[in-house]
Amino acid sequence: MNVLIYAVIAAFGNVAGGVAVARGARFGLKVIEGVLALGAGFMLSVTIIEILPEAFERGGGRAAVFVLLGYLLVHLTQHTVTHHFHFGEETHHVTRVAGISALVGLLLHTFFDGVAIASGFLVNQKVGVLLFLAIFLHKLPEGVTISSLQVAAGRRPAQAVGSAALLGLATVVGVLVTDGVAFLATHGLALSGGVTLYVAASNLVPEFQSKRDWKLPVAFFLGAAAFFATRHLLALAIG
Repeated sequence: MNVLIYAVIAAFGNVAGGVAVARGARFGLKVIEGVLALGAGFMLSVTIIEILPEAFERGGGRAAVFVLLGYLLVHLTQHTVTHHFHFGEETHHVTRVAGISALVGLLLHTFFDGVAIASGFLVNQKVGVLLFLAIFLHKLPEGVTISSLQVAAGRRPAQAVGSAALLGLATVVGVLVTDGVAFLATHGLALSGGVTLYVAASNLVPEFQSKRDWKLPVAFFLGAAAFFATRHLLALAIG
């Protein structure tokens, strides 16, 4: 399957999350909360087991600098420049400026989702598919996050879904430019390692850590187990 198709499928995850918010699908949003925990376990496992070792093997000591840079960039855009940001449904009123700043921060993040998918396939098909699955699992919570922020800022449901669609578009753009930009083709995997590490450990895990629902930590550990099962199956299928 062409890598661009994987990017488009991932982008639809953003839109699905946005539509769940726009329609007020309470059951769907509860399911997405579980997907968030599952995705956190899967993404953290992919980052530590696949992305970081491959990035260091390819880039040596310099790769560590780009991993850190990716981590810091996400923190800058989501928790320094942007205030009142978290992954999950927004239940408090926020200003329109906060909604816009959150969208800008998430656009950078989702651009690197695309870079990660493309960089993974540059390594091999197995790594590419694993990265795609990790990113797809947190695309739903991303769509919920930005759409609920827009609704809380007073925008119409259609505008909220449009914001989620923009995140999906940024992912597609990230895939398209990675091959053509030498810096991303060389260092994109290391940068993506920092980004995915931040998203999994600093964004997604804290979203369910404080909640008293035993199903969420179970979903987190199942996500890690699903990674190893998927990795094994891909090794058998692809080699």
